[in-house]
Amino acid sequence: MFVDEVEIRVQAGGGGNGCLAFRREKFVPRGGPSGGDGGNGGDVILETSERHNTLVHFRFNPEHTAQRGGHGEGSNCHGQDGRDIVLRVPVGTVVYDAESGERIADLVQPGERRVVAQGGRGGRGNARFATSTNQAPRRVEPGQPGEFHRLRLELKLLADVGLVGFPNVGKSTLISVLSAARPKIANYPFTTLQPNLGVVALEDEVSFVIADIPGLIEGAHAGAGLGTQFLRHLERTRLLAHVVDVSEYSGREPVHDFAVILDELRQFGANLAEKPMVVVANKIDLAASDKLESLRALAASRGLEFFAVSAATGEGVPALKYGLARHLREIRRPAEPPESGGTEVRPPDSAAVS
Repeated sequence: MFVDEVEIRVQAGGGGNGCLAFRREKFVPRGGPSGGDGGNGGDVILETSERHNTLVHFRFNPEHTAQRGGHGEGSNCHGQDGRDIVLRVPVGTVVYDAESGERIADLVQPGERRVVAQGGRGGRGNARFATSTNQAPRRVEPGQPGEFHRLRLELKLLADVGLVGFPNVGKSTLISVLSAARPKIANYPFTTLQPNLGVVALEDEVSFVIADIPGLIEGAHAGAGLGTQFLRHLERTRLLAHVVDVSEYSGREPVHDFAVILDELRQFGANLAEKPMVVVANKIDLAASDKLESLRALAASRGLEFFAVSAATGEGVPALKYGLARHLREIRRPAEPPESGGTEVRPPDSAAVS
């Protein structure tokens, strides 16, 4: 089960109380105060783990409490610190305060840690308050309570390439032939109800991660067809591959479909419409020539690279695979510094996607 949003409640451990005690031993004159400090409460820590790719383990276990600190004891014995509790989340998890909506952390590196609930400090025992003028203090401090928070965890997939398009245009079939991913494939809309990740490997030891985003429909930016649940997974992708059905019997108009999806990306925000993009015409084994050529002309007018493929037969798939890898290399390539002593040389602006 793929779960990409949950709400959890975290309670850090409270600090132990300080102890009120005096030494009363034979042959120890004026033993004085000997109350130890309470231990500190444990923290609640979120840690990213590459072994997790969903938040499903929080679905039926939403409450997490760290251990409280032990109380101080006599003979200057301090209470034991409470154990921290470490909650492992997938890489790409964003943490929000459920009440205020404030973003607390954005965990994008493997092994990254963030304390989300601080344990309470242990109280001081009466031995801490002994002075030359107050040699028998009876003052102690109680332990401080640990922090409590209601958190909303939201997973945004980390992928190099995101496949976008209307339902049933062949995105799942395409990711299955590009990578080892095995998504559910069927001949009806909304077959894919959760994003799928796959690793595309090339012969020259180059690889990249591709994500199959469930089909979008008109109004997706406002939540239609769970659009907002799916669109957020595109925020971290570096390249979008817009898959369009050009088959003769689909009843779809590729140019119209392209415009609708592009408008949904623009209205959702997060600069999705400004991301680098390529156009992928799928099902060319059943293509209507007028649909294929109209989409090719549209891509050329916008300065977008065009790929014609058939995920069912494999035609054009190798060219798409290497084309995506080439685009990713260009995106990674840093801008060259200007030549010293001359005018700064700027690369030509890429064609805007609007």
